[in-house]
Amino acid sequence: MIVVTTNEIKGREIIEHIGIVRGSTVRARNIGRDIFAGLKNIIGGEIEEYTQLLADSREQALQRVIQDAKRLNADAIVGIRFTTSGVMQGAAEILAYGTAVKLR
Repeated sequence: MIVVTTNEIKGREIIEHIGIVRGSTVRARNIGRDIFAGLKNIIGGEIEEYTQLLADSREQALQRVIQDAKRLNADAIVGIRFTTSGVMQGAAEILAYGTAVKLR
């Protein structure tokens, strides 16, 4: 599956726009990570536990948007984007979305 942030794919012709595809995950912090994050917040620096949590979340959302595109028999996803929203205190949704297309 070709996945790009642009609205076209260099060297390929889009012959059909199938529609919007999306994939999301909702993740919550956990007490173990919060303890380490709280300490980092005091002394400063990157909060690696949250960095990894968000990286894993983005990857899962990306895999789910690809699955959605495959379900529609798409060849590619153009205009891929990520967004985050708070669902409740301590939990956030990571959403990946784009346009599924057929290529020549």
